[in-house]
Amino acid sequence: MTQLIERFLRYVKIDTQSDHDVQACPSTEKQKDLSRLLEKELRSFGLNAFLDDHGYVYAKIEGNVKDAPAIGFIAHVDTSPDAPGHDVNPRIIENYGGEEIVLNDTYRMSPKDYPNLSSVIGDDIIVTDGNTLLGADDKCGVAEIMELARHFTTNTDIPHGDIYICFTPDEEIGRGADLFDLDYFKADFAYTADGSAVGGIDYENFNAATANLTFTGKSIHPGTAKNKLVNALHLAHEFHALLPEFLNPAYTENYEGFNHQTNMHGQVEETTSQYIIRNHDRARFEKQKKDFEEIRDFLNARYGYDAVKLEITDSYYNMYEVLKDRMDIIHRAKKAIESVGITPKSEPIRGGTDGSRLTFMGLPCPNLGTGGFQFHGRMEFASINQMEKATQILIRIATHNTD
Repeated sequence: MTQLIERFLRYVKIDTQSDHDVQACPSTEKQKDLSRLLEKELRSFGLNAFLDDHGYVYAKIEGNVKDAPAIGFIAHVDTSPDAPGHDVNPRIIENYGGEEIVLNDTYRMSPKDYPNLSSVIGDDIIVTDGNTLLGADDKCGVAEIMELARHFTTNTDIPHGDIYICFTPDEEIGRGADLFDLDYFKADFAYTADGSAVGGIDYENFNAATANLTFTGKSIHPGTAKNKLVNALHLAHEFHALLPEFLNPAYTENYEGFNHQTNMHGQVEETTSQYIIRNHDRARFEKQKKDFEEIRDFLNARYGYDAVKLEITDSYYNMYEVLKDRMDIIHRAKKAIESVGITPKSEPIRGGTDGSRLTFMGLPCPNLGTGGFQFHGRMEFASINQMEKATQILIRIATHNTD
């Protein structure tokens, strides 16, 4: 087993789920369990790595040529809170043949239902035992960047400029770039290793916002409720029913945006509901936010009081607005991908990464494929073959004058 895969298997067994409901950074202290290990391993390579109070791990590999750009590589340590993430038990399937994979008595997957499996036939793959997510998002990227660090600190004669490394917390809850230290991380540009299939170079992502709604009802005993009761739970359902039906994410793909209800809690007197709002097109994104405001105003007018309160917060924007003028960064990645025998592929990211926010903070930062698939659930898996190729691509990107 290669060091890359040994690292990955070691990392996924560490529970690092982040928590939407905690405002501290990191949102869960257990993320630092992996961060401390990464700091220790980077130091074992002879690097002056450090872990800050907020859970960010930084390191710099000094360049050995003067005319090379400083390049950064970024991945996140946290895993999604959308599925169980503790006691991860990965399993390797060698030379996967396209058959149905039985994860446990309840969960199984086959190429018929999960087409991504068709793309890894013949590969050695890593799957879950069906009880948890795997953590390929983004421990594939973490392991690959660690192998990049080992490669350049071991092979010191390879020409390269300054290489910056950062492992961030809380990306899965949209806060991975909140306290990113750009005063230390002096890269001219960077790449997040946080995509799916190897060969992916993504530089378009959603514009994103979060909508927080509070519905205030008028509670009264149901036996005497006629013409008096206003049920806050019903208000929340009524609001949802007025949103455009075909902006349900279950009906969208490619460049199509969506409004996604992520949770709802409440009782008759007060109910809260949260949505994420997404669209690649900025004008349509603004229209979706306007829909929320208009529905609020309609319901408040209908009930004659402030029955609905709404707070919309923008999360990040489409990095293409910046990267369209820095296509040299994309070209560099595409040349590296081609150099390992893979055809580059760019698709609109139906989500966001640390890179989208960092791009607007002044650090151009497209996203690279890592070899992980079906993120955030029990059916998550990773291709060992693709992870090895992804590591080679990172090394080629950082190596000076390879194109």
